[in-house]
Amino acid sequence: MARLLAGWLAAVLFFAVPAWAAEPVDAELVLAVDISGSIDAYEFELQRKGYANAFRDPRVLDAIRANKLQRLAVTMVEWSAEDLQTQLFPFMLVKDAASAEALAQAILAPPRGRFRRTSISGGIDYSVKLFGSSNYVGERRIIDVSGDGINNSGRPAAAARDDAVKLGIIINGLAIMNDRGNPFGGGGGGGFGGGGGQLESNLPLDEYFAEKVIGGPGSFLIVTNDFEAFERAVVSKLVREIAGIVLDDKTDFAAAE
Repeated sequence: MARLLAGWLAAVLFFAVPAWAAEPVDAELVLAVDISGSIDAYEFELQRKGYANAFRDPRVLDAIRANKLQRLAVTMVEWSAEDLQTQLFPFMLVKDAASAEALAQAILAPPRGRFRRTSISGGIDYSVKLFGSSNYVGERRIIDVSGDGINNSGRPAAAARDDAVKLGIIINGLAIMNDRGNPFGGGGGGGFGGGGGQLESNLPLDEYFAEKVIGGPGSFLIVTNDFEAFERAVVSKLVREIAGIVLDDKTDFAAAE
């Protein structure tokens, strides 16, 4: 027992980052990306390239430079079922073109992980645990959830959202209203999606994200009609959340046009 306790204590001390040792940033951002069964290989590639190219976009760098510290800490999580989430790389500092390119390369490098159903709640819960695990501490903590389906695995998405918001975390969303066929069955076109399993709502995807997923001060939703428009939607979303722009309208369909 004493040996187990000593091992546990050592692990806690190893992973805990003292506040005085953490580098301040304007925001810590977790990109929580859906890779469930409704995302085929083509769409997976578009998502990866969309995020990588978005950080190469001068508008995103300008948004980072518009902040007080001009520093952003970013990590990416790919999620599917309740028990399937992967952090692709530790939090990385983005402050200029060189560090943005390093992040883009880190996004593109890993192979696709295992995937099954759609657990937005699992993705949120896993992402929450990553805050405080790095050498960065942000004035804002943001989880950026993108997906093409409704929760069908794990606890309700709204429950995970509410718990995160209580911790001061902001959750923004990118809903992909995808009409492409699901190669693994289940889910469906018209923006319902899901990759099989029992859907927790019959709402259209954009309404579901607005009601059940996003939350926190200034939270918002970007809606895009297809994966081909994904990169444009990501740029729009990153600029808005990095710059901390708060609008009265919480749902933006401009990126889908």
